[in-house]
Amino acid sequence: MATSAARRLRIVVGVTGGIAAYKAVSVIRAFVLDGHHVDVIATAGALEFVGRPTLEAISRNPVHTELYEGVSEVRHVALGQQADVIVVAPTTANTLAAIAAGLAPDLLGNTILARRCPLVLAPAMHTEMWENPATRANVELLQSRGIIIVGPGSGALTGADIGVGRMSEPEEIVTATYRAVGLNAGASGERGTQDLLGKNVLITGGGTREAIDPVRFIGNRSSGRQAVALAEAARDRGATVTLIAAHLEIDVPTGVRVISVSSTAQLGAALDVEAPANDIIIMAAAIADYRPVAVSDNKLKKNVMGDEPTLALVQNPDLLTALSASSRPDQFIIGFAAETSDDHDTLLSLGREKLARKGCDALVVNGVGWNAGFGTETNDVIVLARGGDILVEVSGEKRAIAERILDITS
Repeated sequence: MATSAARRLRIVVGVTGGIAAYKAVSVIRAFVLDGHHVDVIATAGALEFVGRPTLEAISRNPVHTELYEGVSEVRHVALGQQADVIVVAPTTANTLAAIAAGLAPDLLGNTILARRCPLVLAPAMHTEMWENPATRANVELLQSRGIIIVGPGSGALTGADIGVGRMSEPEEIVTATYRAVGLNAGASGERGTQDLLGKNVLITGGGTREAIDPVRFIGNRSSGRQAVALAEAARDRGATVTLIAAHLEIDVPTGVRVISVSSTAQLGAALDVEAPANDIIIMAAAIADYRPVAVSDNKLKKNVMGDEPTLALVQNPDLLTALSASSRPDQFIIGFAAETSDDHDTLLSLGREKLARKGCDALVVNGVGWNAGFGTETNDVIVLARGGDILVEVSGEKRAIAERILDITS
């Protein structure tokens, strides 16, 4: 997957001491296969997880570890001075804090301080560490300095733990690295530039809830993972991103403005305010089609409701149809349609019917089920253009899906 024969990058990959260090091997391999020179700096902790011979074989260069090696060539400064970009994958909580504080306790820290090139960090840590106020403050500080943070994602961590803190997949890290140095993107497989720089992007995500009483609600199983992936991808491509979030089950992305809502009415009100200022609007939220006619101020009791209670519902407004009808010609509106059919032709038919009704510029037909789509790390989508032609058909990690969806907007 060559990026550009005319531009061979000198990339420094820092590998620190986390279990996700094994993924760094794939990051390094991708850079090498794309024709770039890779210098690996491994911390002592990193070598507890991945051996030096592996890193040297994959990078095709000696691995640098010691601050006082190569003193005659001032290596602790030269590596940073010569680099076109530095990537740290994984970036542990300790490394993140050291970089934020400007510390240089080892060769990697010195190289980062001596750089004049972009710095890309791929955090990896347990959820509690990622959510700690100290870590959040460090991330915000680093981003304010122009440092690029990729991820983390959500999923399986060390041991039985599951949550936010999983290092982003190698492809995402490589893509963000190439964007940081301005390599062009294209259908041929080249990774992207910041093609959304200067654009305002509005995304809705999660699942709305319609109150029955102060305790109960009508809702759905959407976790908001695809919307968060879209927000992160749009942010990394240079856009100013606003996420209208309804009950996300995943950490909100850093560097993204978030508006929290609960019901469909609240989401619609936020959309009315935010939509006019945006160039691209992606309606990824799972919006409740119905709401109760009446909402009780008190918890409804079983002994009063009886064995077979009846709940009267009324249809919610169709936010996507209304948005499409009122949008400006220069706005690009993308809708989502969650369908449960396993049949490809049926999905296409349902999607085309919905696209014709909604009137948006593109529709993402999202196959869902008990173990698919909602709440999972992967997705399976068909993206239809206005008129019904297939623009994209792709399965995979939700961040990769997000990139393909955003590709159609530029």
